[in-house]
Amino acid sequence: MKNMKDVWILRIGHRPERDQRVTTHVGLTGRALGAGGMYLASDDKGVKKSIEDVAGRWGGDFKVENNVSWKKVIRDWKEAGGKVVHLTMYGISVTDAMPEIQECEKVLVVVGAEKVPGDMYGLADYNVSVTTQPHSEISSLAIFMDHLFEGKTLDLDFEGAEIKVIPTECGKRFES
Repeated sequence: MKNMKDVWILRIGHRPERDQRVTTHVGLTGRALGAGGMYLASDDKGVKKSIEDVAGRWGGDFKVENNVSWKKVIRDWKEAGGKVVHLTMYGISVTDAMPEIQECEKVLVVVGAEKVPGDMYGLADYNVSVTTQPHSEISSLAIFMDHLFEGKTLDLDFEGAEIKVIPTECGKRFES
């Protein structure tokens, strides 16, 4: 799979004792909808292994960088010409922000777990809201990615897949 843009996810606030499943799903959602990888601002080798195992079997080249400094990732991303999008219910509407964000070729999507540090709002180029109501960061990421790629990543073909689902009206079909 070739990404249309260089998009990575930055997961901050991950608590290994509580957030493993949700953080894994953040990574898998990003991967399935066109991101190239995820930075994990915590030390959780289990999450990294789980996501990379899925990528190995289901194809593509999604990467996970574990135990990163989130401020350094943001600084390096911006120095390389990228834009930082922080998903938060306090931001501007995703539909209002999206036309400008779609012009960016390099996008880092920040997805928080526990309370996000206040300075994140100032470091982000865009604070973007997918509704102004409490809901899952997984759903926010999915909606954001779908809007970013205008639905074009819903039928991605992942290179090197050992398993491939064949859409069918009833039952389960796959190639392996």
